[in-house]
Amino acid sequence: MRRRHLVQLAAAAVASPVLPALAQGASNFPNKPIRLLVAFPAGGPTDITMRTLADNAGKILGQPVIVENKPGAGGTLPAQQLQSSAPDGYTLAQTPLGVFRLPYTTKINWDPVKDITYVINLTGYAFGIVVPTDSPIKSWKDFVAYAKANPGKLSYGSTGTLTSPHLTTELIAQQLGIQLNHIPYKGSAELAQAITGGHLMAAADSTGFAPLVQAGKLRVLNTWGDKRLDKFPDAPTLKELGLNIVQNSPFGLAAPRGTPPDVVAKLHDAFKRAMEDPAYVQALGRYDMLPMYMSSAAYTKFAQDTFATEKALVEKLGLGKPN
Repeated sequence: MRRRHLVQLAAAAVASPVLPALAQGASNFPNKPIRLLVAFPAGGPTDITMRTLADNAGKILGQPVIVENKPGAGGTLPAQQLQSSAPDGYTLAQTPLGVFRLPYTTKINWDPVKDITYVINLTGYAFGIVVPTDSPIKSWKDFVAYAKANPGKLSYGSTGTLTSPHLTTELIAQQLGIQLNHIPYKGSAELAQAITGGHLMAAADSTGFAPLVQAGKLRVLNTWGDKRLDKFPDAPTLKELGLNIVQNSPFGLAAPRGTPPDVVAKLHDAFKRAMEDPAYVQALGRYDMLPMYMSSAAYTKFAQDTFATEKALVEKLGLGKPN
């Protein structure tokens, strides 16, 4: 009996350092800088607003939150990088809607619902279609008329293949029976250079284009929200134009699968407070964006639901990967 007791004590002595180490790691989190992978290039509306949020969160967490831009692949590179990152809370990724389309368009060996831990939803975009002010296209009616008369010749840019601006514009084109020429870019900053440089006839993007509109370089043909934007009161919504489409493309933050729940909770609470900071709300307002909070549980449910609806959209547009 005594021998069995000694064996049990010895086994406990071997195992016990692991449990306190885990507990200590969670209670002391974070004790080094956190990486925040952003899906679009520096200088665009996503980058600018996320850096404000990161600064706020870093002050709350007591460690810097360092933004790393990972543009390309339709905004999915940060989520892909989570698959090879340690589940310790020190790597976070912005997760645009393109993440939920990826398995339907590209062969991957991970699941966007099961292999990611969803921390918090932050906001969503306000979108629209713009043309240069010197374009002969003065209205959405002109846009559609030109596209119908010149199939496949009206060039428009987006922030990447299979991003929300791309897919929504293709859905618009499908409903109107027109064919457009899509040219993808890596983000809003690059897209803005292309359209102001005369390389495109139109652009579909978030309202990061607002300064160029206000400077008289671009004209807004429509916006994609449920109601008109205060900044562009003359631009009709897609619904007003007879298209039953509303797109605001929510996005938030995620961590690798297996991140400890108490670490997720700490990150959630810090970023929720950071979202409520007036500096972040003001930064969002510059691009007609609003805080769009979802808890970890609600964001996980959103991911599950969106994964299903995005499959239907990709299949409807015929953009799925070959079997």
